[in-house]
Amino acid sequence: MKLLTTVLVTVATVFAQSSDRLPTTDAEKIADALRAGPAFITQDATLLDWPAAPGGEYRVLRKGSNEWTCLPGIPGYPHDEPGCFDRIFLRWMQDSLAGRTPQIESVGIAYMYIGAWVPDSSGKAHAPDHTFHVGPHIMIVSPHKNQDELQKLSHDGSSGMPYVAHLPGQTDLYLVMPIREWDERVAHQ
Repeated sequence: MKLLTTVLVTVATVFAQSSDRLPTTDAEKIADALRAGPAFITQDATLLDWPAAPGGEYRVLRKGSNEWTCLPGIPGYPHDEPGCFDRIFLRWMQDSLAGRTPQIESVGIAYMYIGAWVPDSSGKAHAPDHTFHVGPHIMIVSPHKNQDELQKLSHDGSSGMPYVAHLPGQTDLYLVMPIREWDERVAHQ
């Protein structure tokens, strides 16, 4: 019985940590959002759920006491990509995704400890859909007046080096700085 329990717990843990399984229940969404950043941020962060429709309200899963907000993986995405955002990055992201022109006056910071999936230009695809898994990374958004500087940086996320990206359907860039290369073996231990 003890062996069966150990096997079931191990399988459940590996299944819950899979980068292809999106959370569906509130408990799964909370657990997923808590994986998005360092514990010193996530332990007191507000946890939100994505809106049901673009421009809709973000539902509070857990009220926090610091100035950080973490969200689970985005519904409808092919891979699980939770993130933690400071108030500037969150406002920039919410405005952009809602179709509003973001107005930020300072730098914003975000963490994605589980990483993100990008088109593979390197030939090192990590998935059958020919995408590259950028490992844990930090993202920085700056006021719009600095967009010209960001345009000059690499736009290739599959090189393993820092690069710039934009939100789906948007053009404003943010800087992505990988912390380490993704390793599936380490991710599931």
